Amino acid sequence: MSDASVNQSIQQQFGAVAANYTTSTVHASGADLQGLLAAAGLTGRERVLDVGCGAGHVTIGLAAQALHLTAVDLTQAMLDQTQAQVEKRGLHNVTIQKADVAALPFADDSFDVAVSRYAAHHFADPLQALREIQRVLVPGGRWLLVDVVSPPEPMADTYLNTVEILRDPSHVRDHSVAQWLDMCGATGLPARHVQTWSVRLEFTTWVTRMATPAPEVAQLQRLMANAPAHVRDILGIEADGSFHIAVALIEGVRA
Repeated sequence: MSDASVNQSIQQQFGAVAANYTTSTVHASGADLQGLLAAAGLTGRERVLDVGCGAGHVTIGLAAQALHLTAVDLTQAMLDQTQAQVEKRGLHNVTIQKADVAALPFADDSFDVAVSRYAAHHFADPLQALREIQRVLVPGGRWLLVDVVSPPEPMADTYLNTVEILRDPSHVRDHSVAQWLDMCGATGLPARHVQTWSVRLEFTTWVTRMATPAPEVAQLQRLMANAPAHVRDILGIEADGSFHIAVALIEGVRA
C-alpha cells in the first residue's frame, strides 16, 4: 500500500471515531502515558512536537510544562478533539496543525523534544518519518516514542499484526523494540529502550472504539479462540478474546 493510500485509510478510519479516543481509558490514562510525561522531563523552556497527537492526551499532559507545543495529526477530526481539550483547559501555548509525519512542514532544528504515542504503527514509511523527526529536532534534541511493540516470537508477531489490521485497516505494523532501535539508529536518532508495560485490551471495547464491522469482529473472535497455545500465552488471550499488548517507551537523541 502506498503512503497516500495509508494516509487516506487513516483519515477514513479515525475521522468517524475520533470522539471515542477522547474517552478511551487506554488512551486517556495509563502507566505508559505517565511514563512518557515523566521521561520528557520538561523545564518550561522546550519547544515540543507531538507527532500523531490523536485526541490530545499527550498534548494536554505536556503543554503546561513546555514553552510551546505543536500538535500534528493527519485527521482533522482528531485535531478537532485536541482543540476542544486545549480550549477546555485554557492552554495558550499550543499550536494545532494538520500534517504528515513523512513531510513535516517545519524548518530544520525547530524543536527541542519530539514525542509520539500510539501513532507510529500507522507510519507508512517509518524510516522516512524518523528522518523527518531527526531533521526538525535541534542537535541533541530528544525523541520519545511510545507504541505497541510486537513480540520477538514469529507466530505471535504474525498473530498480533493480523488482528490489528483486521480490526483497523489503516494499521501498518507493530514493530519490535529491536526494529525500532535499529531504525532510530539508522536515521540519526540513536536510541535506547527505557521501559515496557503490559496493557490489557478488553475485546468489546477494543473493537467498538474502532467501529469494526460485525463480520470482522466475528473473524477476530475466531482467531482469538483458535490461537495456538504458545500464542495465547504470549498475548495473554482470555476466553472472551481480550488480550494483552506490550507498550514500549523508546528514547532517542539527535546525533
